[in-house]
Amino acid sequence: MLLNHVLQQFDRSEYLPFVLAQINNLEKKTVNETIGTSLSGLALAHKDTQLIPYLSVHPADLARCWATYTIGRNEALSTGEKLAQIKIFAADEHFGVREIAWMAVRPHITRHLTESIGILHQWTASPDDNIRRFASEATRPRGVWCAHIEALKEHPEQAISILEPLHTDPAKYVQDSVGNWLNDASKTQPQFVRDLCAAWAQKSNTKQTLNIIKRAMRTIEK
Repeated sequence: MLLNHVLQQFDRSEYLPFVLAQINNLEKKTVNETIGTSLSGLALAHKDTQLIPYLSVHPADLARCWATYTIGRNEALSTGEKLAQIKIFAADEHFGVREIAWMAVRPHITRHLTESIGILHQWTASPDDNIRRFASEATRPRGVWCAHIEALKEHPEQAISILEPLHTDPAKYVQDSVGNWLNDASKTQPQFVRDLCAAWAQKSNTKQTLNIIKRAMRTIEK
């Protein structure tokens, strides 16, 4: 079991019984979320400042996934601190870690939406495709395997500062996320999506923008 191996490697075997007990009591949380939040609580209780940095650079992608939840569920962190700390995972080489990263902080983003959008807007200028994609994916109104963001379902224009800089993005990975974002929004605010796509098509008749528009309009044009 990776958890046992990781804790033994780092001489934290005494943490294992507590974490396993939390897993056994699972209701709605996932196993990875439970492990991450349990380790975060143990590190805090034991004033253990070394465990989380150790997990953050562990060669096992699953261990890095646990580390994302120690950030996402740490309510002592401000929005700025939380997003700054999750950024390394948003750029992780492993797709699974990148997905868990946005899911780990999405509840906080939802609760602090305006502030989060203000920070994530800055991420859209990153040279890293993964960072730009995170800004879009983390704020999708519906998303995948996560709770909806009701405020963005009803008022998607709140995230225009994230969407607008990405409408000509060169990375297919980012284009797909933006298209999916708008497809989410089209299910509750189709006119917003029609108007935005029309405006983008008029000012940017590029392959990249057209790809986003096609993906964004797929529900509307069924």
